[in-house]
Amino acid sequence: MNINLTLIGQTITFAIFVWFCMKFIWPPIVLALETRRKQVADGLAAGDRGRHELELAAKYATKSLREAKMKAAEIIAQSEKRSAQIIDEARNAAKVEGEHMLAVARAELEQDVFRAREQLRDHVAALVVAGAEKVLRREVDAGAHADLLEAIKNEL
Repeated sequence: MNINLTLIGQTITFAIFVWFCMKFIWPPIVLALETRRKQVADGLAAGDRGRHELELAAKYATKSLREAKMKAAEIIAQSEKRSAQIIDEARNAAKVEGEHMLAVARAELEQDVFRAREQLRDHVAALVVAGAEKVLRREVDAGAHADLLEAIKNEL
């Protein structure tokens, strides 16, 4: 057995095997590895984009929520202002109506006082006539003395 010839045969066989692997086996493996590396890189990039979009969405949601709270506060403030305005208007209207009712009541009171005075005058005049009739022991003619009785009524 010659070690040199076996060693040369194994070297040639190994060289043919390496050439065969480099020509037919290695390119599909490298292509598969490259495709897988690209898929992993794309997946990581998509994950980063998704995380970034999630952060943006969270910021937008926070901003929208803050704006909604501000609008709600504005609406509440406006409604409170309007309710205070309505209360003031109602209070003013009630005050005006109260003053009007008070004026009407005063006018009615003045009319009642005037009527009471007139009735009192008529009553006093009748009493005066009755008193004068008793004093004179004769009946005083109210029709004949109407001017005199009117003057007495006006003096009272």
